[in-house]
Amino acid sequence: MKSFEVGQVVSLKKGHPCGENRWEIVRVGMDFRIKCMNCGRSVLLPRARFEKRVKEILE
Repeated sequence: MKSFEVGQVVSLKKGHPCGENRWEIVRVGMDFRIKCMNCGRSVLLPRARFEKRVKEILE
């Protein structure tokens, strides 16, 4: 199991419709809130779905 922290930037397998693929982790818990680094849109994902979709940790 990977360890995630608030403030990390991750790359997901599927990019955002705005064209960006980098996301900043804003909240960690049972759900993850991530924010698009390009347009600023935030998305809430359940932990299991988030961990499955992460491709790599960038920063």
